[in-house]
Amino acid sequence: MSVRVKNLTKNYSGYKKDPGISGSFKSLFNRKYETVKAVEDISFKIEEGELIGFIGPNGAGKTTTLKCLSGLLYQTSGEIEILGYKPQERNYKFLKQIGLIMGQKNQLWWDLPAADSFILQKEIYQISNSSYKKTLSDLLDLLDGHDIYKIPVKKLSLGQRMKMEIVSVLLHNPKVLFLDEPTIGLDVVMQKSLREFLKEYNKKYNSTVLLTSHYMKDVEELCKRVIVINHGKILYDGELSSLIKKFSPYKNIGITFKENIEPKNFETFGEIDEYENQKLQLFVKRESASDAVSKILSKYEVEDINIEDPEIEDVIRKVFGDKKPI
Repeated sequence: MSVRVKNLTKNYSGYKKDPGISGSFKSLFNRKYETVKAVEDISFKIEEGELIGFIGPNGAGKTTTLKCLSGLLYQTSGEIEILGYKPQERNYKFLKQIGLIMGQKNQLWWDLPAADSFILQKEIYQISNSSYKKTLSDLLDLLDGHDIYKIPVKKLSLGQRMKMEIVSVLLHNPKVLFLDEPTIGLDVVMQKSLREFLKEYNKKYNSTVLLTSHYMKDVEELCKRVIVINHGKILYDGELSSLIKKFSPYKNIGITFKENIEPKNFETFGEIDEYENQKLQLFVKRESASDAVSKILSKYEVEDINIEDPEIEDVIRKVFGDKKPI
């Protein structure tokens, strides 16, 4: 078992004040404190080698959870065990086996080439020369970074900097990797490149990965299992495919006919979403999709047909609309 979380709760204490000068003056003598529950009594387990999507809207508690798992924050209550260690103890042996990437935080020296930061990481984690050279070469091969790691970080593009950030975090071959929005701000080409890298890295090193992302394409392409969190509570923990089936009882069927048809004739199969230029878009109940397609093909001349699940973004929006666990 790589990760075990039991009844994790993290509270923050803060105060409120009324707006304006009068509110500031009143707060000097009578502050109103409140407790904010960022994470509330969540539990889950992750096996070695799993790549899990940890998803939820802004303020759901994702980053707070990752910070607790990596030892950056102390939990208010509950138990966390990573590779047999308690993160809050900040044991050196524990720190050598984890990696944390935060898409909005820079860990490299801005004015120096990434290569210099890599050497610092080598010394911090006491990586042998042979292991360092091999790992660095492998990572630069996977990320196509041989041409950029000797250029000052401030002269790199956002995508190039993110590549170097990833190399820096992975130099010591962490067994558990926490990724907080690693593709944020990147263009679609770079996002795809990083997704392919993470997939290959997970496969090659059998690393355990917990990934948060607002880009559902990241989750869809990388993760079989997802944990959905909202308002600090877990709403769902299971296979992504099962989540889609539960919250999307329909299939999207797109049909291109060889000649014009009368859309009304297809209302018995499902809900008509659109018809234009001999292309028909149907929403058909999942259990009836195969039968509907079979009947359509037997009666009409079809040039092309496509059957898809709904967009994962639509599914997740439905999940967030319900605060109760699934």
